[in-house]
Amino acid sequence: MSKLGSKTLASVKYIYLVVFFALLSGFFHPLITDTSFDNVVIGVIILFVGLAGGVLVFKAVTSESRREIFLGGGFALIGISLFFIFQITGRF
Repeated sequence: MSKLGSKTLASVKYIYLVVFFALLSGFFHPLITDTSFDNVVIGVIILFVGLAGGVLVFKAVTSESRREIFLGGGFALIGISLFFIFQITGRF
């Protein structure tokens, strides 16, 4: 595969993730209720923090060295994401 094709595929992959997280965090709600998009942006950022934690946990499983660091960092990021989700919903 050419370099241009692989770069295009990589950028499409990340654009897909951003669009998916924006839809998941309620992109259409501000359009329907005529409110601000602040919560959508915060929701996308929180989902990306959780995704980064999941990637680090995956790297801990597949890596031979620095397994504890990846595992600890991954679960810490997932915990931070969960804390922010609870904080936004008002349960904390």
